[in-house]
Amino acid sequence: MPRVRRIVTSRSGGVSPAPYDSFNLGDHVGDDPAAVAANRRRLAAAAGLAPEHVVWMEQIHGATVTAVDGPRTGPVEACDGLVTATPGVAVAVLVADCVPVLLADAGAGVVAAVHAGRVGAAAGVLRRAVERLVELGGDPGRTDALLGPAVCGACYEVPAQMRAAVESRLPGSAVRTRRGTPGLDLRAGLARQLAGLGVAGVVTDPRCTAEDRELFSHRRDGVTGRQAAVAWIEP
Repeated sequence: MPRVRRIVTSRSGGVSPAPYDSFNLGDHVGDDPAAVAANRRRLAAAAGLAPEHVVWMEQIHGATVTAVDGPRTGPVEACDGLVTATPGVAVAVLVADCVPVLLADAGAGVVAAVHAGRVGAAAGVLRRAVERLVELGGDPGRTDALLGPAVCGACYEVPAQMRAAVESRLPGSAVRTRRGTPGLDLRAGLARQLAGLGVAGVVTDPRCTAEDRELFSHRRDGVTGRQAAVAWIEP
């Protein structure tokens, strides 16, 4: 059976200056492009891959999921999910509070990386990713999902109307924050959605980006970097 590999990065280990210090992998946040490129090369080297074999997205908070079958030197345009059945090609998602989701059916040799922020999660980006996984031979009953670090429900305060709108499309996400105000726990809603889609194993990384200063958080810091979650099938 093919071996699935996954990486979730943190702030540490890179070359970017403050406020992107130090392992910022986002090339759209105002950081020095040379520093971002150096950080991405470090990530690829740690994975044992050539830089062009780590495929990035132009994330737009939508529900488009694109299949890739080979290395790329630039990001895949206008999508929030990538799926591949090509060994040695890693799919990557960038986040700083949104939920990074990594899907893998090792038996079929298919992996996906999904950017599930509030808008995309409510629009069904994760459901679409599971559909694309199936199109490439994956089976939800064999699929494992990792919900990576994200802002937690205790910290993610939103207006009551917004919470209701998201809950109507992503049941299980409505919560109250630590302050007793309306909030969203996107990982809870996404885990429930995955179970409804028949996904066999769902693991949630409990870390909150807003609370853990080893992680980037746009909600906490405003101008900041992005960490990545990456998945691939070993060649």
